[in-house]
Amino acid sequence: MLQQKRSVFLTLALVLMLAAVLSACSKSNTASPEASAPSGNAGSKEKITLRMTVWGSPEEVAPYKKAIQNFEAKYTNVKVELQHIAADYDTKLTTMVAGNDVPDIAMMESGTIAFPMAEQGKFYNLQEFLDTDADISPDTLVPNITYSLEPGNVIGIGPGPESFGLFYNEDIFKEAGIEPPPSNVADAWTWDEFVEVAKKLTVDTNDKTAADPDFDPKKIKQYGVNLSTWWGVYSNFIYSNGGDFISADGKTFALNQPEAVEALQKIADLMNVHHVSPSPVQSKNIPATNVALQTKKVAMTVDGQWASAGLAQSKFNFNVGVMPVMKEPVTTVVCGMFSIFKSTKHPQETWELLKALLDPEASIDMLTAGTWMPSPKDWYTDPALLAKWTENLEARPSGYKEAIVDVILTKGHQTPTGYVKNFNNIMDLVNPALDKVWLGQQTAQEAMDSIAVKAQAQIKGRRDIKE
Repeated sequence: MLQQKRSVFLTLALVLMLAAVLSACSKSNTASPEASAPSGNAGSKEKITLRMTVWGSPEEVAPYKKAIQNFEAKYTNVKVELQHIAADYDTKLTTMVAGNDVPDIAMMESGTIAFPMAEQGKFYNLQEFLDTDADISPDTLVPNITYSLEPGNVIGIGPGPESFGLFYNEDIFKEAGIEPPPSNVADAWTWDEFVEVAKKLTVDTNDKTAADPDFDPKKIKQYGVNLSTWWGVYSNFIYSNGGDFISADGKTFALNQPEAVEALQKIADLMNVHHVSPSPVQSKNIPATNVALQTKKVAMTVDGQWASAGLAQSKFNFNVGVMPVMKEPVTTVVCGMFSIFKSTKHPQETWELLKALLDPEASIDMLTAGTWMPSPKDWYTDPALLAKWTENLEARPSGYKEAIVDVILTKGHQTPTGYVKNFNNIMDLVNPALDKVWLGQQTAQEAMDSIAVKAQAQIKGRRDIKE
């Protein structure tokens, strides 16, 4: 569900500036002041056409088409035109907005153009709808799937959350005679316990493990774990250790603070000290999660729950446990969002369409395949609804309910792209510095201190606190 791409930010910035100028000069596609609040006329007989843009594979777009069919059947006077932008989504949508060719509703990514557009006042504040809607409210949704420009100004709602778990090959654990990762968060491994298991499951070409003094780290045939150096993965452990990307008051760069540094260093030590996880260079020879686990290139991997789909298709004995804990159990929650443009002439109808897009019944195939998770909270707490997408399915192994479902409801943490202002510019400094850490060329403290002054200059605050 996540949009796996990076935008060309300089180009987008120029186009967004043009959009602001054109928006100020032209009102031809802007709702009247009377339309700036929910109209409440979704049941009227006026013939209406709504435009919607999405990204994604054909399999991901199919549920949206189903949701649109359901919506049009309910609101027979409304026609939805779906525009699937398969590539260069951000650039193309930004160009559309700059040219005053604006959809009513669009999928947006918190890490790219959503917040720049929100800062230009392009989106409805969905809190207006949430405050008055009888069917949906923040309390009826899974935590951490609404995105706010500031407290009280909701610019988007995720059609489904994604979180992280510790996936593993069951046969490897059985053959080694080792207890697999626990699924219950109360029994989660400590970091040290996790490292010791990973050592026993890291094997060289002479069948020596990383726990053996004769182990050869230059000839590893099976890694105990694969832990990606993507911020989406390592953020779980920064949060688990009590750290953050930015201070609680939003004023200070925080990745050079003790809690974050310790987490980053422990991850780097998996590669360079314990030799149980591949470095970025070694990772080039490690296939995707499903293949890596199936072929026993790795025994465990920390990955998003969306990996379940590929793992199920690979037809081997896999399962999922809760991630190891540093101080507190945490999972980062990531997802795209749907946003409603203020220029729509039909805000209430568009809101009803957004609600239809959140309906798990329309996306049940993606849920049962293991790719997505539902947005409504009752699909996690109602046993009958939970069973629809978690029971007797190859993509939902025995540990899934505890390790994924329970954890996202009780231990979730919003993605940093949702609350750290100017996140991408900060990470443009962080990422190359961390490359030296992952390669063992610098300590985490040295690397983060080396960019602290420049990173501090990019700190613009937090979106989750009033300024």
